[in-house]
Amino acid sequence: MRKILIIEDDCVLADGLCRALMVQEAERIQAESAGTLREAERKLEEGRFDLVILDINLPDGSGFDFLSEIRDKKEIPVIMLTANDLESDIVAGLEAGADDYITKPFRLAELRARVHTQLRRGERAKAGWEKAGTEPFRCGGFVFDFDRMHFTSEGREVELSKTEQKLLRMLTERAEGKVGRAELIDRIWTDGAEYVDENALSVAVKRLRDKLGAQNYIKTVYGIGYMWTGKPD
Repeated sequence: MRKILIIEDDCVLADGLCRALMVQEAERIQAESAGTLREAERKLEEGRFDLVILDINLPDGSGFDFLSEIRDKKEIPVIMLTANDLESDIVAGLEAGADDYITKPFRLAELRARVHTQLRRGERAKAGWEKAGTEPFRCGGFVFDFDRMHFTSEGREVELSKTEQKLLRMLTERAEGKVGRAELIDRIWTDGAEYVDENALSVAVKRLRDKLGAQNYIKTVYGIGYMWTGKPD
């Protein structure tokens, strides 16, 4: 049984989403809701969830701030749900570590597709789809320990968002090899690149370069994507 927590203060919408996601018994999905961040925090502490659907505007705080709290404590896929469709809000959500983003109003079929995409990703990760127990990546003055989520540049510790960690891992796993924009978007955010504004990837790359001071290592391959240019030590 896969469990989903919907954090939404509109009780009618939250109830409708719960019923819509559980409508097919064969999917074995259990959905429950929380109308406040305080209630959501309690439920996350008391139970195990496979996915969180998180509204941005809640009565007792910002969904963006709560997303940061989730990322500090748990490895749970998060879909942001909001009426805000400004590009800046979408980029902010993705950069804060959201796995996907959907704006109201939306079609239930689209929501179900995105939910199932994130649930599949979570299952693959648990099954060892992503590498575990790997040695830190070392190159020049950089040391990236993805298992411990510890990253240094010339001995300086650097804090990276979940999105930035995924991006860095993909680039360094294929050091000196090109990685296409579509593949990066697909692996980092959704299974369908059309759902994510490509500007989000450009912003993520720039932030990663600036944080690490890796302008000479993370190169743009025009018309293709990006690459990490240094060989591991």
